Order: sequence, then structure tokens, then C-alpha cells
Amino acid sequence: MKWGLFGGTFDPIHLGHLRCAQEICEDLGLDRIIFIPAAHPPHKSEGDITPFHHRHEMIRRAVAGNTSFAISDIEDKRAGKSYSVETIRHFLDTPPAKPELYFIMGQDAFHTIETWKDWEHLLLLCNFVVMTRPGFIVKDLNGILPKDLSAQFQYDYLSHTFTGPTGFHIYFRGVTLLAISSTDIRTRTANGQSVRYLVPDIVSHYISMHHLYKFS
Repeated sequence: MKWGLFGGTFDPIHLGHLRCAQEICEDLGLDRIIFIPAAHPPHKSEGDITPFHHRHEMIRRAVAGNTSFAISDIEDKRAGKSYSVETIRHFLDTPPAKPELYFIMGQDAFHTIETWKDWEHLLLLCNFVVMTRPGFIVKDLNGILPKDLSAQFQYDYLSHTFTGPTGFHIYFRGVTLLAISSTDIRTRTANGQSVRYLVPDIVSHYISMHHLYKFS
């Protein structure tokens, strides 16, 4: 089994998230992509994000019609900050499944990987998929990772992947980067503007029903 782990605050989940996930799923032949909303993101304060149960429910509704998509609440079940290294270890250590894991992230996030907890070990635990704009090719990790670590990854010109010392790969894959942001959706909602065609209709309905993103 090949599972993609797609983490984020998803505040709210939108069509850009869903489209990128679909393309990565097809491109790498993944059996499943698991959306993992962060409960307590280490780079954000608690007051800046919508309560977990709302974000989780919006994702659940958004992915319900896609048999290749699933959702996990593992980061809400753990105390403390939501660290990706602990989430990956959970999926590696939880029996009976022993899936081949692909951790999915955006290019901007990958460029800040050195700020993540246990980031050097993190990159050796599983495969990484870095979403980029179409046609963008990275042939050297120098300038992204420290020189001593980047030297441990070998570039394959045929597959456009980097293979690390533990046998796992870093994939840079072009996806359709729709110009949609969760911040813009929250702003539009607060201003009474429509978010139709930015989020699934079922998510838009949930936002309206629970009066999310309105000024207090």
C-alpha cells in the first residue's frame, strides 16, 4: 500500500488542496491520500485558527465522495504541538498496515524544513513529495538543505527524484496550483462575499451554517 500524508491547518480546506491531492495521487500511483488537519500547529498561535472539530468536519465532508481520500484526527488525539515527525512515526508504527508513506507538502514549506522538529531525521523516515508549479525542476538540493545533508541525496535524471541514504525519495512534482488561499476565503467570508467555486459547496454550506470566519 502506498499512502500519501497531506498535513496542514486546512482553515478551510479548498479546491486547490483537493485538486493538488488528486494530481499527486494519480502521478505517483498512491492507493490513498490521508488529510491530516493540525490540531496545534507549532508555527501558529491557538487563537489564529478555527477550532479543530470544525476544520476536521469540513475536510470529512469535502473528501467523502472520493474513495482515494481519507482523513485522520491523530494530531487531535496527541497532547501538545502537532509535529509532523510524530505523525509519520504513528503511521509507521501502527499495525497491522505497513504502508509506503509519501509526505506531501508545498514548496514554500519545504524551503523552511530546517525550522521543523527533528527535521534531519524526518527526511530519512519516508518519501517526501514537494508540490511545485508545472515545469519547475530541482536538480540540486544545495541552498535548500545544508551542504552536508544535501550531499547524501543522489539525483536521478530519469525520474527527477532525489534518493537519500535510507532509500527514500524526495519528489518534486508539478501540480495545478490554483490561486486560492484559505486566508482569502476567510477574508471574503468576513466581508460577506461569496466563496463559491473556491471551496466545495458542502464546505461553503458548513461555513454559513456555523457562522465561521465572521468578525466577532
